[in-house]
Amino acid sequence: MSFKTLGVALIGAAILTTGYFAEKAKAEEGQYIPALVYRTGPFAPNGIPSANGWRDYMTMINKRDGGVDGVLVTWEECEFGYGTAPGVECYERLKNDGGGASLVNPFSTGVTYALIPKAPVDQVPIHSMGYGMAASADGRVFPWTFNFPTTYWSQASAFIKYVGEQEGGMENLRGKKIALLYLNIAYGKEPIPVFKLLAEKYGYELDLIPIDWPGIEQTAAWLQMRRNKPDWAFLWGWGASNQVAIKSATLINFPMDHFIGVWWSGSESDVVPTGEFAKGYKSATFHAAGTGFPAFDAILEHVYNGDLEEAKKNNFGEVLYNRSVFGAILNAEAFFTAHKKYGNRRLSGEEVRWGMENIDLNEARMAALGISGFTKPIKVTCEDHEGNGPVIFQQWDGEKWSMVSDWITPMREIVRPMIEKAAAAYAAENDITPRDCSQEG
Repeated sequence: MSFKTLGVALIGAAILTTGYFAEKAKAEEGQYIPALVYRTGPFAPNGIPSANGWRDYMTMINKRDGGVDGVLVTWEECEFGYGTAPGVECYERLKNDGGGASLVNPFSTGVTYALIPKAPVDQVPIHSMGYGMAASADGRVFPWTFNFPTTYWSQASAFIKYVGEQEGGMENLRGKKIALLYLNIAYGKEPIPVFKLLAEKYGYELDLIPIDWPGIEQTAAWLQMRRNKPDWAFLWGWGASNQVAIKSATLINFPMDHFIGVWWSGSESDVVPTGEFAKGYKSATFHAAGTGFPAFDAILEHVYNGDLEEAKKNNFGEVLYNRSVFGAILNAEAFFTAHKKYGNRRLSGEEVRWGMENIDLNEARMAALGISGFTKPIKVTCEDHEGNGPVIFQQWDGEKWSMVSDWITPMREIVRPMIEKAAAAYAAENDITPRDCSQEG
């Protein structure tokens, strides 16, 4: 088992590799979160900045504020290599440590699927931020699972909406060829129902191109791309598979500004290895890149003592680092929200679940947290565990990511009924009686 990373003790400790430690008694008083990470294997290029961003924000909160409202956040890392079975094993091994888990970030769609039925039994809420099962956005059926600020299904609809804008109107999608290159696992298959439904509605030709796990060998997929010559292509990859796909696109001279990645296929580790050829490549996102926000100034000051070069060695300001900073902010915001009802103390899983379900990250709150302009407001409710789901598109210019679209509101009139239908089917299959949210306090 790996290290215990805690909050405010030992200011001079070496936090960059092992965190800094506190007495076991203090650990039991803190808000404990199992930290599932993958710093090794084919997905490490993405897993490392993801782990570092979450760790650094929580470290900053502990050092600067003594935790959330003075309650330490504690965690313990467990390496699972992005494998579903090892991820579940990590969760089971860690869930009772530190006085009991407050919530869990699976950092994997496969692990999320496996933990969903465990959550109400263990009373440990799941935050699958922008990944996992889209249907779990229906909080009536999935009271313990949250995917705010947005879902894969919302992103798929935003993809099509963005392409429609680029083509001069949604009506101009008719007859276009759109390819989806996806890892042939639960994660990659998740958006397919939305793309199929929208193909029927808007008349584009959908070409589904699976990429076998872990996505290092893609010859067959790119032969199909070369043969079918799609007008637009979406990449639903992760880890080293993204680098392979982007390099393969350059080999067939596919126009990079018509090649768009899922928000897990749009980080520095995906484009830098391809060099100049990656210029023009786009991806979805739901937050800003870079470090021009007071919250990042606080990380630099309290975690790295102002040493920017050391911070950059730990992915400071990279897309996936920022995404996990955002995830940590949302975790902390669940504690902050719950404290207003239950007091500033260690919270139970059920109390944290209530906090997650009542998050209202409005403009004033974002300003207080030092993230004004970093993302859009998020409001979570009993019925809606996704929030408003806005998506924005970024483009790589060879050196940095820049936003190239306005914020796009997903097609909620299409996606939300799909979510509710899928959730109802899950409830029927698993003998779940949906909650009556009008009775929730």
